[in-house]
Amino acid sequence: QVQLAESGGGLVQAGGSLRLSCHAPRNIFSVFSPSDMAWYRQVPGKERELVASITSTYSTTYADSVKGRFTISRDNSRKKVYLQMNSLKPEDTGVYYCHQDRHSSGVYWGQGTQVTVSS
Repeated sequence: QVQLAESGGGLVQAGGSLRLSCHAPRNIFSVFSPSDMAWYRQVPGKERELVASITSTYSTTYADSVKGRFTISRDNSRKKVYLQMNSLKPEDTGVYYCHQDRHSSGVYWGQGTQVTVSS
């Protein structure tokens, strides 16, 4: 049973843009809206790293490597979180995972979506 479903990945040239979406179809509003959401990425041979996060109060954090280029946002009414990625670089290549922290109700991961940036 899919808790989080990512979409929007693909192949793009350096300098281009992509918008990732994460949908929580099985969440009800009272579950999604208090959750903290985040995007992580992973490349082969490396640990999964935090790219951006957004809390239930809309406070955001970003990895230094993406500041000024990526923007995380959320739409609680649609139970979605987004990652707008601009000025993409080859080093942004990886599998991007959606992450949900429901606090006392646990942590959930999506299946991941591949982003490939060609030079």
